Amino acid sequence: MKALIISILAIGMTTSVLAQDTDSMNNKLKWSVFADIYYSYDFNQPSNHEKVAFLYNHKRHNEINVNLAMVQATYQDDRYRGNIAMQAGTYTEYNYTTEQGLLKHIFQANAGIKLANKRELWLDVGIFPSHIGYESAITKDNWTLTRSLMAENSPYYEAGIKLGYTSKNEKWLISGMLLNGWQRIRRVDGNSTPAFGWQVRYSPNSATTINWSSFVGNDFPDSVRRWRYFNNLYCILQPNEKFGITLAFDIGMEQAGKASSRIHKWFTPNIVVRYAPNRNWEIALRGEYYRDENGVIIGTGTPDGFRSKGGSINIDRKINNYFLWRAEFRSLNNRDAIFNRNGSLVNNNSHFTTSLTMSF
Repeated sequence: MKALIISILAIGMTTSVLAQDTDSMNNKLKWSVFADIYYSYDFNQPSNHEKVAFLYNHKRHNEINVNLAMVQATYQDDRYRGNIAMQAGTYTEYNYTTEQGLLKHIFQANAGIKLANKRELWLDVGIFPSHIGYESAITKDNWTLTRSLMAENSPYYEAGIKLGYTSKNEKWLISGMLLNGWQRIRRVDGNSTPAFGWQVRYSPNSATTINWSSFVGNDFPDSVRRWRYFNNLYCILQPNEKFGITLAFDIGMEQAGKASSRIHKWFTPNIVVRYAPNRNWEIALRGEYYRDENGVIIGTGTPDGFRSKGGSINIDRKINNYFLWRAEFRSLNNRDAIFNRNGSLVNNNSHFTTSLTMSF
């Protein structure tokens, strides 16, 4: 009888410990779901229902579709952290064309370990959202519904090793990366050269963020190696809850050919102004310009290459904590006629997009 009582107590204690461990695990593991359902109308009316080649979000014309649907699990404790998120949608279909199989459906999959007990110094490995730019593929986190030319034509994701440090007062973030390439999970066949990235972010107060992100690498096979050098700079100012402004500038350089001293350049400035008259409504205006005469990122085959300016107006309505409705009108104009309208090339392209996002 005594042995039975001891056994019951032991089982009870074990169950209690397991329950506590499960509770602790549940407190450290968080789940989230996001979906962006959209309708977009391109006034050039493409017959294949695909908008221009250099845009990857909200890509389909005149149909209701899913831009991005994602389920994510995040784990965080004092020494270890990790993220895994699976995705689907037209963003995945068009932006991950160089990746194979199930790799297309990985938004992120990474794990990290803290390297210092008293400092926020972390080593992370895996697939990450890009360290470049102020815009995310998760549309609800951006001031505008569609992504800028700047964001659409620089990396959204990356794979490799990242060493990152955050200061105790959280004003500084400094990180360095060894990467598989320029927006690459799977390396380019025949490429043996490493790629590097780094990021420095300074937030002196809650109203100001200043960021510098860079990339250096070769995105071609070794036989035609061309080194690329890229810098992304932005400043976000939010003096109060109603008003905010983002100023950004990208500049890139790439060798014209293997061992060539000739350099092809491209650059793009961007400005977004946001005003929130109350907690439920927001209005955003965007102005942008993208110049890539040599077609390093956006090829046109025309004399002046890609030299486009554009603007957009965005209206958001927060329905509740889980749903957000957005609408945007956007127009682009290029120096050369590069946009197709009824079989003829024209200089301008405009489209209207609206979306309903769900997140919890």
